[in-house]
Amino acid sequence: MDTELIRGARVSHERASVDQIEAAADADARSIVESLLDSEGVTEAFAIRTCNRVEAYVVAGSLEAARDALAPVGADVDDGVVVEMDHEESLRHLMRVAAGLESLVLGEDQILGQFKRAIEVAREAGGIGPTFETGLTKAVHVGERARTETGINDGVTSIGSAAVRLAERETDLDGETALVVGAGEMGKLAARALADAAVATVIVANRTLERAEHVVETVDVDARAVSLDAVDAGLTEAGIVVTATGYSEYLIDTDDIEAAGETLVVDLAQPRDVDPAAATVGGVAVRDIDDLESVTAETRATREAAAEEVEAMIDEEFDRLVEAYKRRQADEAISTMYEAAERIKAREVDTAVSQLESAGDLTDEQRAAVESMADALVGQLLSAPTKSLRDAAVDDDWSTIRTAMELFDPEFGGSDDGRKPGDPLEDSPDGRPDATRGAPDRGGNAPQADPGDDVDGDVNGMPRRLLEGTSDD
Repeated sequence: MDTELIRGARVSHERASVDQIEAAADADARSIVESLLDSEGVTEAFAIRTCNRVEAYVVAGSLEAARDALAPVGADVDDGVVVEMDHEESLRHLMRVAAGLESLVLGEDQILGQFKRAIEVAREAGGIGPTFETGLTKAVHVGERARTETGINDGVTSIGSAAVRLAERETDLDGETALVVGAGEMGKLAARALADAAVATVIVANRTLERAEHVVETVDVDARAVSLDAVDAGLTEAGIVVTATGYSEYLIDTDDIEAAGETLVVDLAQPRDVDPAAATVGGVAVRDIDDLESVTAETRATREAAAEEVEAMIDEEFDRLVEAYKRRQADEAISTMYEAAERIKAREVDTAVSQLESAGDLTDEQRAAVESMADALVGQLLSAPTKSLRDAAVDDDWSTIRTAMELFDPEFGGSDDGRKPGDPLEDSPDGRPDATRGAPDRGGNAPQADPGDDVDGDVNGMPRRLLEGTSDD
């Protein structure tokens, strides 16, 4: 059943420097997802990339296929920086990320929005299937609960505000001119934090002037929007510069900043907006995400109690999520078993009815009695195996579930004819269901359920009328 399991790899601020995070992946989240989906054996993929993390996850047909697909993540960084995660580790970590427990600023609000956007990006790329849908939906739910039911996001709540707190320690912002490069969520938060820090003027530079103007409207000090072409002029005017764009190359280098004079630059971008060599220019100090550690440590200390509440919340939700996956694994095998039994039943009922009709007409009540008897036999015969399969899932006994899948669907795991597990089987030349596939019948054959059979509505592929008479006891 390993086809339903998630595996992940991450490079984040917990072990990696800014340089290592930048080296871990040189593509955006969508490109990462598309690359993962192109890997052999991968059926689903998800990736999230922020200023302090690059994470990739896959659902693959085997552990080897998953590892091969994830190998490029962190291939260019030192040993010990990349963290590999199995199914349960991946699920728990995704919940921690969404809840803000893995953020540089503990409990930051922005990561939940970034997480949701990453889901939509992966969905648009075709990476979200039933396995990720379940896990990622639960992670978002946990992230929302953490922020509404605990104080995890009280106080300094963003990297943008942490950057301004750092700047206040190193220079006097009162009456200063500030330049914010980038009008995304982080740039907007930095601009607001700078305004609250009593700077006199805020200049917001962005590729799209309209977005910069929108940010300007949200601050309470003198502010103006400019295009990226005006960044050089802004550098000579500003004493504090905060950069937070999504560009893949440097926007500010040594030549750009040589005439800036005394300037503190805080680069929040990943990849970086500012060439590190700019720090060699006289009077210019360059700080990056790694330098925020002292500020974020203070925030972490004040939120320890709330973090413990969120940890308990994650433990609770994690147990529910794992049980949901286990039930689904068992239900897949149970569904296959019932489909095979339903096809056998339908064929045998047709045979019995034909034989009875040859001796005289059957009433509707007699026909219904034959079908009811067949349903009862199927339900009673499969009741014990159903319970055994569900117990096997709870006990992590995947070998039993895999054996059941192989017994009732010999094509499970792939076939020479290219059919994948769950694909409909072709009918035999005489138009009747092929009795050479599926669970064993009296002759050693076991066809699967005919899509045309009346099963009174299916539940996970199992006839509802049979499920209603099947007990877990």
